[in-house]
Amino acid sequence: MSKGIQAAVVGGTGYAGGEMCRLLLNHPEVTEIVPTARGDESFERLHPNLLGSGLEFADAEDVTARADTLDVVFLCTPSGEAMRRVPKLLEAGVRVIDLSADFRFADPNAYRTAYGAEHSAPDLLSEAVYGVTEINRDRLPQARLAANPGCYVITALLGLEPLLTGGFAALDSPLHIAAVNGTTGAGNKPRTETLHAEVFGSMLPYSLQGHRHAPELEDRLSALAGGAVTVDLSTAHGNFARGIYIQSSVRIRAELREELTRELLLSRYVERYGTGSGGEYFVRINDQPRLGGLTDKDYGRYPSLAGVVGSNFCHIGLDYDDKRGIAKVVSVTDNLVKGAAGSAIQNMNVMFGLDETAGLRSYGL
Repeated sequence: MSKGIQAAVVGGTGYAGGEMCRLLLNHPEVTEIVPTARGDESFERLHPNLLGSGLEFADAEDVTARADTLDVVFLCTPSGEAMRRVPKLLEAGVRVIDLSADFRFADPNAYRTAYGAEHSAPDLLSEAVYGVTEINRDRLPQARLAANPGCYVITALLGLEPLLTGGFAALDSPLHIAAVNGTTGAGNKPRTETLHAEVFGSMLPYSLQGHRHAPELEDRLSALAGGAVTVDLSTAHGNFARGIYIQSSVRIRAELREELTRELLLSRYVERYGTGSGGEYFVRINDQPRLGGLTDKDYGRYPSLAGVVGSNFCHIGLDYDDKRGIAKVVSVTDNLVKGAAGSAIQNMNVMFGLDETAGLRSYGL
């Protein structure tokens, strides 16, 4: 890597693609960035925050043709497109990090169930490493293909992993997950419902019949828990541009409920993630002590969505309802950073043997 990392961003016109370019421009080891577009769009007109960056769009087919000159290709494409491109890219010897859903399931039948389409590269599904760095870090250095998780999924997984691997959850009860995404999660194609004038001062529930990320969540949470997990996922867009707010309710196993406290649960989270630079750098636990009386609104002991916007951090806080035996976990991320481009770069850093935090150390705005 004496010349630094040469990277392409296929699908550079959307929010995730623009965020990929923004973060890569600040990466100390990246020396070339090639974003792609389908038409003749101007890069700086579409991404005015990157005015003066010097980046220009290339054609995606040209990038595929010259893939052997690149080190890594990020695919910020709609579901169905990555599976068409990945075989040729891997054949050229370039490493691929896919931000779409195409390689998140090891079983092609699971993909068909979730997305209603056949997978055109099923032989590569078992090879793809699921890209939650904090969980699959050991598998990434050898990976040719990393499958980034969905933004809801990575936020929920990090929030729930210590409970499930610690054996706290009663698996015979559904995990109730209420998730709110910023309007960037709806993409940049204009729709009346997601216009600022429509969303401001409101909420926009969607996919309550069964969100496409629910099967991905159930698949990954079941693997962590060592048993089948049922997820009741409710989703909405909030009146903010970026961010993921997740509040999960987990029924605790009956034999553990009486003695359990918030402090004991927090100790499990600190044990799993550590604190600050002494553990998982990008996962921070809000362990502020309880202040005030039983009915006081003690906002400070739960994480704030505003605290992670613009960063690659996931902030986690929790409480315990001992009357009902339910743990309440709050996890927040920026959907465009930890939920997309930031986690992709974190995976790239590990794949190339770099400092995992390179280009990603900024705190929230």
